[in-house]
Amino acid sequence: MQAPVRYGPDVETVRPNEAETIAGLCETFDTILRRVADDSGHAVRSVHAKAHGILEGVLRIEDGLPPELAQGLFAEAGEHAVYMRMSTNAGDVLPDAVSLPRGLALKVLDVPGERLPGAEGTTQNFIMVNGPVFQAPNAETFLGSLKLLAGTADRAEGLKVAASTVLRGVNRALQAVGVESPTIAALGGAPNVDPLGETYYSVTPFRYGDHIAKFSLRPVAPALTARTGTAIDASGRPNAIRETVQSEMAGTEGVWEFRVQLCRDLERQPVEDPTVAWDEAAAPFHRVATITVRPQDSWDPARVRAVDEAMRFSVWTGLEAHRPLGNINRARNAPYRHSAAFRERFNGCPIHEPAAAR
Repeated sequence: MQAPVRYGPDVETVRPNEAETIAGLCETFDTILRRVADDSGHAVRSVHAKAHGILEGVLRIEDGLPPELAQGLFAEAGEHAVYMRMSTNAGDVLPDAVSLPRGLALKVLDVPGERLPGAEGTTQNFIMVNGPVFQAPNAETFLGSLKLLAGTADRAEGLKVAASTVLRGVNRALQAVGVESPTIAALGGAPNVDPLGETYYSVTPFRYGDHIAKFSLRPVAPALTARTGTAIDASGRPNAIRETVQSEMAGTEGVWEFRVQLCRDLERQPVEDPTVAWDEAAAPFHRVATITVRPQDSWDPARVRAVDEAMRFSVWTGLEAHRPLGNINRARNAPYRHSAAFRERFNGCPIHEPAAAR
């Protein structure tokens, strides 16, 4: 197996129109934010607006990691309190019969080290979805798709439910012949699976101290893996996913492993194109930590207020040792801040990083 690629600024290639594309993303997200807020009277995130569970747990970094894995946050064994937010990826709050890819945002508390520029607080954030690739090769292409979706934000829920049913059928047919379509999944054709059984991926690459990596969170507790691929019937239940997670977590101890996939060949594992899956045979995942979540109320009102309303999750909140890499990641910084600032103004609820673990 090849040695991991060393990180250096030259692994990124900045596109000539990035600043204009990012401005366009902020403007388009504004359309989604304002439309949803005006219609509902409450501002939500411009992506992954609807949460299905907010969990508290503990991240345990493994002892004795080899030098290539003992990097950044994971350089030393230890424990950190974490928040986990489970969601779906739409920018409006839809009934769960509209099935979309699952998301998981992780906030690791009390992380020492040099911060990314503008990264407030002392947390390290990771944002993942339940698929290994992104739907667009670059931010410019993604902006084109987003403009189309912005026109449907918070409108025609009945049509979205009907369309989702059709798209799920199309997706199943494609999967039967070995074809995966992130685009169809993002439009409502994703399987309506239990988020507790899913494996999540960062999709985009990050600096990993001296190296470059993608991240993944995989369930390992039998109570979670038993739910992998299990469909949730959301017929007539607009919050079916939230209700399911709440019922299951009341009696479940969840354990996930946090995994790192080191880049070993920039041609086969590109930094700038997140539509390319990094082949696990050439670049395997390695466990560096586990997350344990004890049985709890996953929709505890106080925790929902503290985390879902008063915090934001961003890949640019964290350590310089885990700098987001690639065009899509560079394009996520300003729009995420833009979205959080809009929520803060509209809802009159200050958004801040937690100061320390409780």
